[in-house]
Amino acid sequence: METIITSKAQFDAEVAGDRVLVDFFATWCGPCKMLAPIIEQIAEEHPEVKVLKVDVDEVPEAAAQFGISAIPTLIYFEKGVKVDSNVGYAAKPAILRLIKA
Repeated sequence: METIITSKAQFDAEVAGDRVLVDFFATWCGPCKMLAPIIEQIAEEHPEVKVLKVDVDEVPEAAAQFGISAIPTLIYFEKGVKVDSNVGYAAKPAILRLIKA
């Protein structure tokens, strides 16, 4: 299941988990809309990975913290530490490699 992030404080608390995939997106972004169903599938198929969705227009502080300048951007964290990232649309196999699934 995906968690929609609504504040920087919530983001900081959630990203500190064991395995976390963060999808930085915007509602007006075409590639973000194409990526959304893939992210949803991964969230359902891999409950061991917490999936967070951060709307860069709603929580710009979280996006700024990681220098997000293009969306969609996916960042994978383990225990709060950034492990890997992907900028732009990515197919499911690439995202699975990102989260080491």
